[in-house]
Amino acid sequence: MPEATAAAVVPPAAARPARGPLPAWAALSVVAAVGVASAAQGAANGELGVRLGEPTLAAVVNNAGGTLLVVLGLVVLPSMRTGIAALRRARLPWWSYLGGLGGAAIVVLGAYVVPALGVAVFTIAQVAGGSLGGLAVDRGGLAPVGRLPLTAPRITGGLLGVAAVALAQLGQPVGDLALGLVLLAVAGGLGVALQSALNGRVSAASSSAAGVAVNFAVSTPAVLLVAALAGALTGPTQPWPSAWYLYTGGLLGVCIVAGLVVGVRSAGVLRTGLALVAGQLGGALLLDALLPGGPGARPAVLAGAVLTLLAVVVAGREGQRR
Repeated sequence: MPEATAAAVVPPAAARPARGPLPAWAALSVVAAVGVASAAQGAANGELGVRLGEPTLAAVVNNAGGTLLVVLGLVVLPSMRTGIAALRRARLPWWSYLGGLGGAAIVVLGAYVVPALGVAVFTIAQVAGGSLGGLAVDRGGLAPVGRLPLTAPRITGGLLGVAAVALAQLGQPVGDLALGLVLLAVAGGLGVALQSALNGRVSAASSSAAGVAVNFAVSTPAVLLVAALAGALTGPTQPWPSAWYLYTGGLLGVCIVAGLVVGVRSAGVLRTGLALVAGQLGGALLLDALLPGGPGARPAVLAGAVLTLLAVVVAGREGQRR
């Protein structure tokens, strides 16, 4: 079956900005860099949740901070308002705007599933779901790059990515291996893949800034709803900590969503997700080595990061030949 072109899934040129996507290598470099930011965000949010005694409240702080930055951008950046106006003219299907729900899902699932499964199993299951989801949404043509075939290099790249994360998690504690919780973690990875594809679709119809704004406009109410149902909005059980870096999750989140939008527009969801994981492992390696009391540089994490970069290259071989 012939591949569909990008025009089959991207709105007409009149609805898109003139600036095209970055070359794939440049876009994936950006994604790897925001992967480092993702590792820092996870560490900050996790520590904030522990100090507050309420992990869901840390997720609320994260999303609220990102939303405030988006609102500030709408006020001071004319280009951002122009992107929103272009989005109104694009007339995308309503479901194109729901990418933020995938981000909200992984934040909430992480807060509740990680304590039971352990970080290692949760991370492996999430990456497995993300790789499966990346293959599926690329094949379905949801991302702006159009429909990408299910080829041997892409499948191999996805499997290498899962193997790399499993290698990086060697020696980490393992919790209760309940099948239901593992499937929830896999579903969270699928949600992240859908988030990347739909946000990329929105940005291709307007601008990257508009894609980030829509993401937070959708994800923040969802996180607030879950927090309200869990009773987390009544306040923390511990005093609010004074360390400023624990509140940087929102800023880092904006950078991460923007980086994913850039990557998806150029390289598709699968390779973008793998590049993000490579950056996360690299960031984890730095945090382990630099933070006081950290475990130091772990060879397994370094090997996992290198193997993930190899997965990015392998998954792109078919596209390079074409």
